[in-house]
Amino acid sequence: MDKISIIRPDDWHLHLRDTPYLQKVVEHTARQFGRAIIMPNLQPPIRNCSDAGAYRQRILDALSATSSFEPLMTLYLTDHTSVEEITKASQSDFIFGAKLYPAGATTNSDAGVTNLRHIYPALEAMQKHGLILQIHGEATATEIDIFDREKQFIEQSLLVIRKDFPQLRIVFEHITTADAVDYVSLGDEYIAATITPHHLLINRNAMLVGGIQPHHYCLPVAKRESHRQALVKAATDGSNRFFAGTDSAPHARGAKESACGCAGIYSAFSAIELYAEVFEQAQDFSNFEAFMSINGPGFYGLEVNHGSIELEKTSWMVPDSLDYTNDQLIPFKAGETLSWKLVDHD
Repeated sequence: MDKISIIRPDDWHLHLRDTPYLQKVVEHTARQFGRAIIMPNLQPPIRNCSDAGAYRQRILDALSATSSFEPLMTLYLTDHTSVEEITKASQSDFIFGAKLYPAGATTNSDAGVTNLRHIYPALEAMQKHGLILQIHGEATATEIDIFDREKQFIEQSLLVIRKDFPQLRIVFEHITTADAVDYVSLGDEYIAATITPHHLLINRNAMLVGGIQPHHYCLPVAKRESHRQALVKAATDGSNRFFAGTDSAPHARGAKESACGCAGIYSAFSAIELYAEVFEQAQDFSNFEAFMSINGPGFYGLEVNHGSIELEKTSWMVPDSLDYTNDQLIPFKAGETLSWKLVDHD
C-alpha cells in the first residue's frame, strides 16, 4: 500500500498556548485536522465562557484566511466553578467540555481541583446538561510513584466519579497504561479515552536511557514497554472507545532544556504521520480511519468532517527545530525519518 485516504481527522486533545506563541503552531494542526479540542490551561486559565470565547477568537485570528479549522473550546474546572457557568457552557455552540486537572498534576495546573467533592455540583450539572468531562487522570499525592499515578487515579478518583455520576460522559485523556486501557474497554458508553502518538511510539527508556532526554519528558510520563504495547493494541484493534488526541504541547527549547525542564511533547507538526507510523508498525491500517476520524466525533455527538486527507508512503525527515518566537521549538522525532507524508487534503 503506497497511499492512504481517510476522512479528515480531528485532534481531541491539543495545547495551543496563547499569543504570540499560538501563531507559530496553530497552522501545523489546521493543515491536518478539521477540529481540535483546545485545552484551557493558559496563564490565567480559561475558567468561564467569556474567557473561552475570547480565546477562541484569538485562535481564529491566528489562522490563515482560507483555513476551515474549528477550535472546540473547554473550561478549566476549579474548586469554585459554578453550576451557573456550567449551565451557560452547555448552551454554548463552541464549548464542548470542562477539564479536570488535579491541582499540581501538570503544566499550569496549580489552579486545578484540590478535592473532588468541591466540584460535585459542577459535575452534577455537567451530567444533567450532557457536557463532557475531560480528565487528566493522575493522582498527585507525593508518596505515589510517578509511574503509578494513573493507576492510582483510577482506583482513588475515577471509580468514585463514575459511581456517583454514572451518566456523566468522560474522556480519560492521554492514557498511558494497560490499566487504563482495561478500565475503558470494560466500561460502558459513557467512558472513552484519547491516546497520543508519543505514548504509542516510545516507552520510558526513550526518556531515561543514555541520559535524561528532556524533549521526551511529558506528563503523564511514558511507561514501560508492556503498557505501550497495550496502547497500540487499543488504538489499532477497532474499539470505538479510543481515538486520537495528540496532547501536543509546545514549550520553548530553553524551557525544556533548563535545570527544571517542563513537561510536554510537541507532536502537532507531524501528528498524522506519527499516528500512521504506529499503524505501519502494527502492519494493519484497517482501523486507522476509525481511530483518527470517526470514533471521536461519535463520542462527542458530532458529524464526521467533510473532505479527506491523503498520505503517501515516502521517507522524509522531521526538522531538527522550528521557529518559536524568540526561541526554538523541538518537534517530536526531530531529525528522525518517518515513513508516511501528508500530501493532500480537501
